Amino acid sequence: MPHLDLDPDSVLSLHTVALDAIDAGAGAPPTWLRELGSFGSVEIGVWEMEPGVATDTEADELFVVLAGAGRIDLLDADRSLEIAPGDLVRLAAGTRTRWTVTATLRKLYLAP
Repeated sequence: MPHLDLDPDSVLSLHTVALDAIDAGAGAPPTWLRELGSFGSVEIGVWEMEPGVATDTEADELFVVLAGAGRIDLLDADRSLEIAPGDLVRLAAGTRTRWTVTATLRKLYLAP
């Protein structure tokens, strides 16, 4: 992972940074990702998904919701997390999830 491509004392708009399409699995809505690099040993990136439903098995991750809304069903724990802009969320590696996005969701993620 390259070092974060951001000069000291500068700004990167996370709302407008260009993302690349990714395959989020069969039946998943359009999904995009941009790995921004790393800061120390932490990987940093931006992820976005259009409204719809997708399932995943999570990596260890901390993220901030920048835009959009949805629900993350924690399948093994039989509970849900409602998420909206400004929320800080922690997901543990191996957690099986179902994401139901109701408004295009964009997040800044940090992963070890």
